[in-house]
Amino acid sequence: MGPVQAVAQNPGRQPAVTLVIGSGSVKCAAAIGVAQVLAESGIRVERVVGCSGGALFATLIAMGLDADASRELTLRLWTKEIAATRNTRAMLSVLAPKLLGFAASRFGLRDDRLINRRLRDAFGDLQIEDTKIPLHITATNFKDGELVDLSSGPATQAIRASLAIPFAFAPVELNGQLLVDGYVSDPMPVSVAIKHGARVIVAVGFESPMMEHIGSAGRFAMQLSSIMSNNLLRARYAFNSVAHHAELITIIPEFTQRIRLFDTDKVPYIIEAGAQAAREQIDYLRRVLADDAASKVVAA
Repeated sequence: MGPVQAVAQNPGRQPAVTLVIGSGSVKCAAAIGVAQVLAESGIRVERVVGCSGGALFATLIAMGLDADASRELTLRLWTKEIAATRNTRAMLSVLAPKLLGFAASRFGLRDDRLINRRLRDAFGDLQIEDTKIPLHITATNFKDGELVDLSSGPATQAIRASLAIPFAFAPVELNGQLLVDGYVSDPMPVSVAIKHGARVIVAVGFESPMMEHIGSAGRFAMQLSSIMSNNLLRARYAFNSVAHHAELITIIPEFTQRIRLFDTDKVPYIIEAGAQAAREQIDYLRRVLADDAASKVVAA
C-alpha cells in the first residue's frame, strides 16, 4: 500500500464552510459522504478539523481525495488487526509496576506497531501544512488535559496522537508534549474552527455506543469512557452554540445497524448514511451561505 496522492482542487468563488469531524471510530467514515454531497452541491470546504477517528478522514478530505479513494484506503487501514495483538509488557507493568517500572509514555494494552506501519504506508512523509485544504488535527495534552491543535508537522504522527485511545494505544510524544486521544479534551472540536474565524461550520458528530453486556474489565472501562465522552460532547456543543457568532450546523448520521469499533466492512453503508444526513441539511445550508454572502456585501 503506497502513500496516497492528493488531488488538486480549484476553489474558485464557491461558497465555503469549515468541516469539523468529531470522534467516532469507523463511524467517522460518514464524513466522506458529507464531503461528497457538499462538493456535488457546489459548496467548498475551506478548512477541515478532525478529532480521534475523525482525524483520519479529515486528512483524506484535506488532501482532496474523492469518495472512492477514501473508501478504499479506509478498508485497508482501519481493520480489527490493528488492535489484535496484546502488549504483554504493558499488562505486566500494571501488575508489578515496582518490578518492571511503569512509564505513561509507553503504556498501551495493545501493540501499536501495525497501526504505526499502516499510517506510514498510507501517508508517507505528508506534512499537515502541505494539504490542499488547511487541516487541523486535535489531540489532548496528557499533562494538563488541554486540547492541542496540530496544524503543521508530520500528518502520520498527528493522526496517531489523535488516535491514542486511552488504555488501548500508548500516548505519542510530539513537540515536547505527551499526547493522547483528541476526544478526551473535546469529542467534536468546533472551538478550533471558531478560533480560526469560521463563519459557517458543518460539524459531523457521533455519540459513543454503550456496551450491551459488561463481562470484563475492558468493557467496564469502555462503558465509563462512553459515558464521559457523551456528556462532554453535549456540554461542549451547548457551550459553543451559545458562545460564538458563526453559524453551526450539526450533521448526525442515523445508523439502523449497530456499528462497532472495527466494523470496516460497513464503511460503504456508513458513507451513504453520512451522505443522506447531509442531503437533509443541504437546502438549509445553502440559505445560510446565501445570507452570509449577503451580509458580507452589506458590510463592504
